[in-house]
Amino acid sequence: MPRRRVRLAAPDDAKIASAFAELRESLRVPMAFPAEVLAEADESVRSPRLPEADETSIPFVTIDPPESMDLDQAMHLERRGKGYRVRYAIADVGAFVTPGGPMDGEAHARGQTLYAPDDKARLYPPQISESAGSLLPEETRPALVWDMEVDETGEGIEVAVRRALVRSREKLDYAGVQRSLDEGAAPESLQLLREVGTLRQEREARRGGITLPIPEQEVHNDSNGYTLRYRAPLPVEGWNAQISLMTGMGAAELMLGAGVGVLRTLPKADRGAVARLRRTAKALEIPWPEEVTYADLVRELDPRLAMHAAFVSESTVLLRGSGYLAFDGKPPDKAVHAGVASTYAHTTAPLRRLVDRYVGEVCVAISGGADIPDWARSALSGLPETMDVSNRRAQQYESGIVSTVEAAVLEPSIGETFQAVVVDVDEHDGGGTVQLKEPAVTARCEGDDLPLGEPVAVKLEVADVMKRLVRFSLAR
Repeated sequence: MPRRRVRLAAPDDAKIASAFAELRESLRVPMAFPAEVLAEADESVRSPRLPEADETSIPFVTIDPPESMDLDQAMHLERRGKGYRVRYAIADVGAFVTPGGPMDGEAHARGQTLYAPDDKARLYPPQISESAGSLLPEETRPALVWDMEVDETGEGIEVAVRRALVRSREKLDYAGVQRSLDEGAAPESLQLLREVGTLRQEREARRGGITLPIPEQEVHNDSNGYTLRYRAPLPVEGWNAQISLMTGMGAAELMLGAGVGVLRTLPKADRGAVARLRRTAKALEIPWPEEVTYADLVRELDPRLAMHAAFVSESTVLLRGSGYLAFDGKPPDKAVHAGVASTYAHTTAPLRRLVDRYVGEVCVAISGGADIPDWARSALSGLPETMDVSNRRAQQYESGIVSTVEAAVLEPSIGETFQAVVVDVDEHDGGGTVQLKEPAVTARCEGDDLPLGEPVAVKLEVADVMKRLVRFSLAR
């Protein structure tokens, strides 16, 4: 097998920009806001609806990627007896958006923020999502403050949420927090994040929750142009995610108790999919005893190993079919999210996702013993379809962005041979999917009898930027 490293030429930025523009047009991705939406945003920034409660004395911090400005969440953890007190401040979009107004209507049309390496299609105008409504450091902001009591095992035993003013002390990033934890220099609240996050991960494992260890394929655009990289999440990202998951589970509990709300759901994988995955494990020589669940098996895998990476790629079939379920009256029967292995709701990203605003409004009312606002309650039934449409567009957009850059990075190297691993095999039509070692590309490969999980040499046949298409064949 050839071992020569392919030298990649710099991609054509102008061609990428043109392909991005065509993708946005084809998917009707709105970048600019109508004048009336911007006017309402400006007015709401001048006169937001601020809460009376004041929690600015709590030293909240945010943890996000360094470049992020739409900061939805800030946290503070402290010991409480043998357990913990976790306070999670979530940006209060309701302080700025008037129900039925221009911003509200535009947000329903968009559904969520869509990200690209050159720009973003925001859910709300930047003067709100990246300024007045964002939990930026040393700025007083309106928020929904979730107050959660957690016992020494990581079990949430009490949850309440109310509106209050908060003031984040510092904008932290994952790499910096991980480094301070590893060096033993982190403040107590962040040390407790690791402690509580680990306990929650252990509880997730006992529930049968699933977290796939898939390295993220990232597109970067810097002074060197566009590049593709694989990135393995840091441990602190998992601990941070557990706080968000705990909040979403608490929101689901409040709404189910009151018989009204909207949940995030994922059906349990059917037996046929599990049986197919067991056959895949056997083909990859990955031991899977009958008494071991899939959730337990996947936690032991190392995606840096070719066989394990192929198995994890194949495993995504078990996590399909997610959606939203609205209810008002009788709590639904099939309300569990199989990935979380619990009931769960989206509520921690209202600057970037429409449904979170509604879950927050419902939960604040329930927790405070107040009536749910009519505008929020009446909109619940339409949210699942709105979010499903938005999610489909988001998936197509993200896939299109990555495919564009993959084609642009590879375009000068048509005819060259690359080292790859077969991560999926098409049992019906032949061929499959390969993952290159360098650059970070995953694409279709034609050929009979592709060896799943095995390293192969592949020849680049097609790299079309405007069609967002990359194709390989097995090198002979």
